[in-house]
Amino acid sequence: MNCADVEIQLADYVDGTLRGDAASALEAHLADCAACAELARDSAGAVAFMERAAVVEAPPELVTRILYEITAGPSHAVIKPSWVRRLFGRWLEPILQPRFAMGMAMTVLSFAMIGQFTHVRQLTPADLDPVKVWTAAEDRVVRWYNRGVKYYDSLRVVYEIQTRLKEWADEQPGTSPAPPATNPAGETK
Repeated sequence: MNCADVEIQLADYVDGTLRGDAASALEAHLADCAACAELARDSAGAVAFMERAAVVEAPPELVTRILYEITAGPSHAVIKPSWVRRLFGRWLEPILQPRFAMGMAMTVLSFAMIGQFTHVRQLTPADLDPVKVWTAAEDRVVRWYNRGVKYYDSLRVVYEIQTRLKEWADEQPGTSPAPPATNPAGETK
């Protein structure tokens, strides 16, 4: 017997439930090993100390609270599950796991987003064809890109026009910009 076996069987030995060859082998090891003998003495002392401790009565409030928790409190569902959970729990437990539930939620969210991007009013199985979904998404991206390029080009054209007008105005040093025109009522146009 080695020290690891002694640690495993020590509780039974101290309680007095270890019998026969196992008890004699353990006693032989305790006679040879000083560390295990000290561990056995400490364990026996701890058990003797616990036996001398007084019996403590639980406060009535604690007993009442435990009874409430078991019968009607939040832990009632854990202790006694509902009849639906007892009936279908065995089959629904794998489905109700957080990873699977989040996967289902993300699938529904993905289909909702696809529906928003494709502006499909009534979703049909043909609409879920991956080729159609990819084509619609690609068309949208191309349209967005073309709009961005057109906006950028328009900004460049406007900038070029403004730059040229400013250059022309700067080339003619003798002419000053015309004052704003006024109508007969005296308002500026």
